[in-house]
Amino acid sequence: MANKLDQLINVQRQALGVRAQRQQILAANIANADTPHYKARDIDFQSVLADSLAGKNQSSGVDLSRTNARHLAGTGTPSPFPVLYRRDTQSSVDGNTVDMDTERAAFADNSLHYEAAVTFLTGQFRTMQTAVQSNNG
Repeated sequence: MANKLDQLINVQRQALGVRAQRQQILAANIANADTPHYKARDIDFQSVLADSLAGKNQSSGVDLSRTNARHLAGTGTPSPFPVLYRRDTQSSVDGNTVDMDTERAAFADNSLHYEAAVTFLTGQFRTMQTAVQSNNG
């Protein structure tokens, strides 16, 4: 029972992580809508989630170099999965490939799926809490 519950929660946890990364990518596209030569990016959610569940998208970070002894040490966290460029749907004089309608729709869709996953996980945790409380009471 616990193993199945762990698997269910792990799938949702991985999906939330991928959705959060995708939301950042889509937000960057929207923010750069007027940047000349900016290429809109996105990820293939299904394949990235499948790779994450299989353990293929694990990133340990990148050590940052310090050019001065007084600089803070740190690690960078590159995207643990491939980011793809969106196909150009409308030509732009400045070479920008951001289509605001496409980006807004993708952003809203991703937000909706993220909220649904959070709601699902919240319900699962409440169910577990109720089961534990009823067994102890």
